Amino acid sequence: MKRLVIVRHAKAVPYGYDDDFSRALTGKGETDAQIIGRHLQKEGIQPDLMISSPALRARSTAQIFAESLGYPSPKIREEEALYEGLTTGGFVQLLHTLPAEAQTVFVFGHNPGLSYYVSNLLHFFHGDMPTCSTVGIDFDVQSWTEVEPRSGAKAFQLIPSMFNE
Repeated sequence: MKRLVIVRHAKAVPYGYDDDFSRALTGKGETDAQIIGRHLQKEGIQPDLMISSPALRARSTAQIFAESLGYPSPKIREEEALYEGLTTGGFVQLLHTLPAEAQTVFVFGHNPGLSYYVSNLLHFFHGDMPTCSTVGIDFDVQSWTEVEPRSGAKAFQLIPSMFNE
């Protein structure tokens, strides 16, 4: 089995689109990412690989999760295409390139792309993907090259508003 954990970046400051790439997380965004990261750690969900959009808000969210999960921050792989936008087919192609030894892979990025990926990888998903929404998708495959659209099963969906900390 392979598990993909898709994370929409946490709440960011609303600069608008003049310098979208450099938008930082708000205090609430940082707190939300810590809450979700700690919950995943308590549940024993450990990444073998983390991949992030290079945009500041996504990278910052990934770093907070990495700290909570004991993943070395310098090993977070940046993927420019996660910021620029991929079709679902392009995203599946990215998954096909993942190393065979990675069982659990976290991907940090942006909407609307992440919502499309989740919707198209699962048999059925009509949920919302608010900031810091985290969706685990399990694939009954031995290799990432076997992952196909609509072949995943939702393992969990976490939203910061679910937690009262």
